[in-house]
Amino acid sequence: MNTYDNSAQIVLINSKENLVSLVRQFILSLDLRSNSKQTYERGLKRFISWFIDMQIINPTREDILAYKDYLEGELLSPLTISGYMVIVRRFFEYLEGVKVYPNVARGVKGMKRSIGFRKDPLTLKQIQSLFHGLERETITGKRDFAIINLLVRTGLRTIEIIRSNMGDIRQESGEEVLWIQGKGRDTKDEFVLLTESTMKPILEYLKCRAAKSKKEKDPLFMSHSDRNYGGRLSTRSISRIVKNNLRLVGIDSHRLTAHSLRHTAITLALQAGASIQEAQALGRHANINTTMIYAHNINRIAHAPERKIDRILLESNDEDILGEDEV
Repeated sequence: MNTYDNSAQIVLINSKENLVSLVRQFILSLDLRSNSKQTYERGLKRFISWFIDMQIINPTREDILAYKDYLEGELLSPLTISGYMVIVRRFFEYLEGVKVYPNVARGVKGMKRSIGFRKDPLTLKQIQSLFHGLERETITGKRDFAIINLLVRTGLRTIEIIRSNMGDIRQESGEEVLWIQGKGRDTKDEFVLLTESTMKPILEYLKCRAAKSKKEKDPLFMSHSDRNYGGRLSTRSISRIVKNNLRLVGIDSHRLTAHSLRHTAITLALQAGASIQEAQALGRHANINTTMIYAHNINRIAHAPERKIDRILLESNDEDILGEDEV
């Protein structure tokens, strides 16, 4: 059992300067990539700001719960709140580990994630409208079509698209595949299959690119703007490409974005007869329960009891159902 010097606690946890110093030591101790460390820094900066505003000395479990209530009051999403609470818990785990302060955040839970997703998949009709509306004459148009087609047919994340290089297209078992660096991964250790329908638009786009921009380490999809010609696209750029093309065909909803195309691919795979395990492999879900959400939603629609209600009402006499006064 860890022991603590109470006087040391007061010295270390009663001022912004000392708290910032502890956070800095904690961040340096993390075996994470730089962007993940930045996420932790931002999360703890928010915690420190609240901590100082509340004039807390030597936080207790009740203070950690109060911070969680504060985040809820800021109308943040359950996922965002849970992320902030993970950071706080890990910070206090560290403090306890170096025998600076007891872990008063132990057991404090995040927010329960609701069943479902923040973004919707596209319907088949919407996919067809999107494909038909895409301009494919210019090099930019060919690139955008190749990207959107790839997203719909493979379920890739936008971050996986921008990390892709020319040399990542290879062959496995006689088929062309794209090796990808998944979310949270340090290497390109997974792949998606490039069917003929997926590969053809990519080849048409690459055919228009200059030979000097087709080296193995060059981006598979590059910028063609004057300001960043030849550079790697950003996730924001791909999100904008998808959103703009959706709007051009009259599809404009905050729930339909670039990430919707990933949901669309997984949904289509299940609707086409893929098993849960096959859909999990496509989406590269660490937890099969994530894939099960897709299957649940599809099954809920396919066997909707609302249709049974409609059927029994249609089979009944309207006057009997509504009553004489309402007919």
